Amino acid sequence: MADSSWFTSFPQLDRKDLTVFKKTLDGAYREFSRNYGELIEGFFDPLLTFLIWFEKLLLASPWWLTMAIIVAIVYSATRSWKLCTGVLASLIAIGIFGMWDDTMRTLSIITVCTLLSIVIGVPTGILMSRSNRMQSIITPILDVMQTMPAFVYLIPVVMLLGIGKIPGVIAVIIYAVPPVIRLTNLGIRLVDKEIMEAATSFGATDTQKLFGVQLPLAMPTIMAGINQTIMMALAMVVVASMIGVKGLGQPVLKSITNQYFTLGLLNGLAIVALAIIFDRVSQAYAKRSQKHLGNRHD
Repeated sequence: MADSSWFTSFPQLDRKDLTVFKKTLDGAYREFSRNYGELIEGFFDPLLTFLIWFEKLLLASPWWLTMAIIVAIVYSATRSWKLCTGVLASLIAIGIFGMWDDTMRTLSIITVCTLLSIVIGVPTGILMSRSNRMQSIITPILDVMQTMPAFVYLIPVVMLLGIGKIPGVIAVIIYAVPPVIRLTNLGIRLVDKEIMEAATSFGATDTQKLFGVQLPLAMPTIMAGINQTIMMALAMVVVASMIGVKGLGQPVLKSITNQYFTLGLLNGLAIVALAIIFDRVSQAYAKRSQKHLGNRHD
C-alpha cells in the first residue's frame, strides 16, 4: 500500500486565513459593484433599449406577418420550400398551443445574443488565427468559459447588474461564444497554403487575402461554429430564466418547481423546434454558400 503520509504533512491554509481571504475577495467585489455598477449599467443601456424594442416589435406584429417574414428569411437563406413548409408548420403549432408570445421573447433574445456572439467571436477568431501567441492566451480562457458551470458565472453578473435581460444576455454570450471563436480560428488556419501563396503572388494585401480568400474558404467551418453557438444559446434559455429573462424558459422552470409535466413538455418542445429551425437553416445556408463558392472557382 502506497505511503500517504506525505499528503497529511502537505502545507495547507489555516481555516481562519482561508475565511479571511474569501471575505476579502467578497468585500472587494461588493465595493467594485457599488462604485462601478451604475457606470456599467449605463454602458449596457443602448443594448437594453434595443432588446426591449425588438421584443415589443415581435410581440406587437400580427402573427401572420411575423410568420411570413420568418418564412421569407428561411427561403432566402436556403431556397428550400420543403424547409419553409416545416418552419411554417412548427410556428403554427407553437401558436395553437398558446406559446407564441414566449417564443417571440425567446427568439428576440437568442437573435440578439447570436448577433453579438458573431460580432465578438469572428474578429477574435481572426486574431487567434493571425498569432500563435494570441491563440495560446485565448484558448485557456475559452476552456474556462466552456467548462465553468453556468450558475457560477451568473453570480458575479447578477451581483453587478441585478436580474433582467442584460445579465441574461451576458450569461448566454459567455456560454455560447466559444464555438464561433474556435471554429473561425480553425477555418482560417485550414485554408490551403498554396492558395495563400497564389494570392500573395498576385499582389494581394493582407486585408484582401483575409476577406477575398480566407474568410470565403473558411465560411463552412465558421457557419458550423455559428450553428453550435445558436444551439448553446438555446440551451441557456432555461438557466437565463432564473435571473428574470422572460420566454420559453420560465414555463419550463415553473413546471419543474410545480411538477407541471405537460407545461414543461410543450415549452421544451417549442425550444427544440426553434433549435431545429436554426440548425437546418444555418446548415442549408452554409451548403448553399459553399456550392456558390465552388461554382465561382470552377
